[in-house]
Amino acid sequence: MSTQNFSYSFSTSKSPEEVYKILINPKNWWIGLHNEIITGKSENVNDEFSFSAGNGAHNSVQKLNEMILNEKIVWKVIESNLTFLKETDEWTGTKISFGISKENDKTKITFTHDGLIPEFECYDGCTGAWSQYLENLDQKLNSE
Repeated sequence: MSTQNFSYSFSTSKSPEEVYKILINPKNWWIGLHNEIITGKSENVNDEFSFSAGNGAHNSVQKLNEMILNEKIVWKVIESNLTFLKETDEWTGTKISFGISKENDKTKITFTHDGLIPEFECYDGCTGAWSQYLENLDQKLNSE
């Protein structure tokens, strides 16, 4: 069994502080592809937000689990209903995180979906969607 979690990294010239301010609010980056609706908050530990996309095909609730100012953000998926899967709650219990670090004159951003592994039914489709969201974020951070 592989335990390879999905991970994606890129860099920007923005400061860790600027990057953190953008990432802490999912409405700044988890949008723009599949008619997403995000409600709730993500400012303090234990805040929760819900994410819906694909006209209800994907519904999940994330709880802000850990935050280290300008360095790390971790959400735990506490509920998921991915109607296009046999196991609709496949994401429940997984963690979505961003690591932020300084590398020379750049800020490195590492996204990880801990628990999204190749054995998951949605691995190919979900990693493809994550890659699109993160490519959009990369472009946004490097064009402003």
